[in-house]
Amino acid sequence: MGKAQVEPKTLPGFMELLPNDQIKFNEIKEKIQKSYEKFGFLPLDTPIIESSEVLLAKAGGETEKQVYRFNKGDNDLSLRFDLTVPLAKYVAEYYGELSFPFKRYQIGKVYRGEKAQAGRYREFYQCDIDIIGDGHLSIMYDAELAHVIYNTFKSLGFEDFTICINNRKILNGMFEHLSLNDKSQDILRIIDKIDKIGKANMINELKELNITENQINMIIKFIDIQGTTDEKIKELEKLGINTESFNTGVSELESVISYMRMFKVPEKNFKIDLKIARGLDYYTGTVYETFLDDYKKLGSVCSGGRYENLAEYYTDKKLPGVRNIYWTF
Repeated sequence: MGKAQVEPKTLPGFMELLPNDQIKFNEIKEKIQKSYEKFGFLPLDTPIIESSEVLLAKAGGETEKQVYRFNKGDNDLSLRFDLTVPLAKYVAEYYGELSFPFKRYQIGKVYRGEKAQAGRYREFYQCDIDIIGDGHLSIMYDAELAHVIYNTFKSLGFEDFTICINNRKILNGMFEHLSLNDKSQDILRIIDKIDKIGKANMINELKELNITENQINMIIKFIDIQGTTDEKIKELEKLGINTESFNTGVSELESVISYMRMFKVPEKNFKIDLKIARGLDYYTGTVYETFLDDYKKLGSVCSGGRYENLAEYYTDKKLPGVRNIYWTF
């Protein structure tokens, strides 16, 4: 008797492509890589498997629940869930051998054990770029990253896309003005998903945080600011919010816009969007979300922002940076 046959099938949420699709995928990946290298970003390739102690130093909550973790002999190991934590480990480990600002790119698979569904995969590619400073990083690099985003999408053949920009300091300054500092992270997460849940649901979620009607009205007035880029800056200045964080955020946003214009990023391809918050806590300044105008249902196709200290869990050295992540499957 022959051996019992096993049904050949791929696990849900993992990617396999037929040759024609794989060729197209490779072409896109190569164009992104060439765009990164054109702007002086250096290639990096970190291990897919890391020590759980190292990989999960900063993890917690839902992230840690999604990690593929296993034991091999005496080793506690995990599959990387993003390319940011391995970068932090890398920069801390090789700090003395790197030149700063350190501009790196990495394109590789990451793994998350979440429920496989439309738009949610367990194995997928991230295409990351980061610019990391040693103690300080000029705001100009926030604009340079937007310049790279613009040129990368152009190289992929897209004309109609929008880089949406905001600054977390503006949001935090408004919360300080409203005496909502202790609820700022929860509010940011709610604002960040307004396009998915709608304004009415956003208001309901804010009410569940015991936020007053006057406070909610101020938040809505803030995120509803309309007009051109320069008009939005002026409207922000008219709100009468005079906290240090708010004023610094508006100034930084104005500087980023000025540098983007210097880099010749067309006005039609970027806008200030005060709803953009990025749910992750470590973004501290400029934040980005980029959308394909003709494919809005895809949601953000790349995102990122400014962070204060990349490798705080691995070194005492302050390493601020700015990043952008392209999500591909």
